[in-house]
Amino acid sequence: MRTLGFLLILGIAGGLYAWWSQHRQPELHPDDPRVATGEQGIVMLAADWCGYCRRQQGDFERAGVRYQVLDIDTEPGDRALRAIGARGVPVTVVGQAVIRGYDTAALDRKLAPLGYDVY
Repeated sequence: MRTLGFLLILGIAGGLYAWWSQHRQPELHPDDPRVATGEQGIVMLAADWCGYCRRQQGDFERAGVRYQVLDIDTEPGDRALRAIGARGVPVTVVGQAVIRGYDTAALDRKLAPLGYDVY
């Protein structure tokens, strides 16, 4: 009987932990671009020398996407890149989602609900 009670408590504790880990808000570093994007803001970490960055910026301009660019070759851009744990560009933050690389399918999934038809 005690074993059944112990297993029940263990199961409840495990369920609560699973719920908590899915619903808790992660602690973001102040330089992380997700701090400023809210649920609908868009920030692109890019570099002038990056061909994929230029291509994505052109796509965004043609589609009228309202976004901010952080150049990783500047102090704020470099801090943002490190805060988000990225190693390359482009990195696009749409709301709280982080899209690494020139991933048109992922960008489309995140931008379409915001009313943008980019790809």
